[in-house]
Amino acid sequence: MKVKAVRLYGRNDLRLEEFDLPEIKDDEILVRIVSDSICMSTYKAAIQGADHKRVPNDVAENPIIVGHEFSGDIVKVGAKWQDKYKEGSKFGIQPAMKGIVQAPGYSFQYVGGDATYAILHNEILEGNNLITYEGDCYFKASLAEPMSCIIAGYHENYHNDYDNHAHVMGIKEGGACAILAGVGPMGLGAVDYAIHCDRKPSLLVVTDIDQARLDRAATLLTVEDAEKNGVKLVYVNTSAVADPVAYLKEINGGKGYDDVFVYAPVVPLIEQGDAILGDYGCLNFFAGPTKTDFQAKVNFYDVHYTFHRITGTSGGTTEDMREAIRMAGAGKIDPSIMISHVGGLDSVVDTTLNLPNIKGAKKLVYTHISLPMTAIADFEELGKTDPLFKALDEICKKNNGIWSAEAEAYLLANAKKI
Repeated sequence: MKVKAVRLYGRNDLRLEEFDLPEIKDDEILVRIVSDSICMSTYKAAIQGADHKRVPNDVAENPIIVGHEFSGDIVKVGAKWQDKYKEGSKFGIQPAMKGIVQAPGYSFQYVGGDATYAILHNEILEGNNLITYEGDCYFKASLAEPMSCIIAGYHENYHNDYDNHAHVMGIKEGGACAILAGVGPMGLGAVDYAIHCDRKPSLLVVTDIDQARLDRAATLLTVEDAEKNGVKLVYVNTSAVADPVAYLKEINGGKGYDDVFVYAPVVPLIEQGDAILGDYGCLNFFAGPTKTDFQAKVNFYDVHYTFHRITGTSGGTTEDMREAIRMAGAGKIDPSIMISHVGGLDSVVDTTLNLPNIKGAKKLVYTHISLPMTAIADFEELGKTDPLFKALDEICKKNNGIWSAEAEAYLLANAKKI
């Protein structure tokens, strides 16, 4: 069958192409992809090409389909899997494959999120990376993957039980938590999870240096809602503070923080995070750098005498993914707050290669439509001349200016097909 997809051939070489997809084997599943959200990790793979650890060396001859945060429908199930998966079911994908570096969206010719259809091969299915999903829309399953990465970070943090030297996993319940550079798309998800998970901090301080992004975050994840859930939430623009370290400690009564997450690969930010750690505190470097020799200073006096811990995560487990889907399905978290732009398959190449320069949060792609990558904030102006955007603007405004199942359904029914 014919399929359209964005394929990677090498450094900065992404192409939207049509090609033939082979018939599935008995141990494979054919899926129709509906949505994919573009991740900064895909940008890194695109600019690094074969130098990226997940991208195969022969990518120039055997291009791979990019995109790993995708959702859609199961179309055809091979004989081996017919007792487990049913045609017509919605699905989400966990791209991190246990025990191997290869992953959908980075490594394979016939499976990636920026495509109209894909083939899930046996190794993906054996690892339980295909997760069926019952929901009223597709984008929430797409965003379950980045949410699973966020959840993994919260589970990965650890503290010491002084009496027996045991590592107690997870953030400190009832402790003080800081998320630095925390109002980007992943930061918003991290704030949402901290407020609504079952192991909450009592104090959550979220920093950034962009006041507009902080203001938007404060309208989506409010201080009042956090308080109802037992969390004191404070947003801080550290660019407006003479001594950010002293100020952040002052918010916590002059003490350091139990858990600090660094959500941008910026050296001064990492050092700031290290400086505000309290006794037995854990620093989680969440943002992956592109440089293999990326370094920052750490105070090893504090490592020795105040038991500072440092960790980091890349990706989440399948159980983290299931937790994300469960919480989204139950309405405990709302991944739609992470979306700032929506586009079609023909917007993927330019959006991916320019991702660091495009302001906003998550860029959501619907793979069967043609649409420039468009900010939700621009719907109103575009709607003055385009009835599609007029209707989408009205729908989003009913939902506090954010994306929704209703907006998705309208777009899929009315946008130009690719």
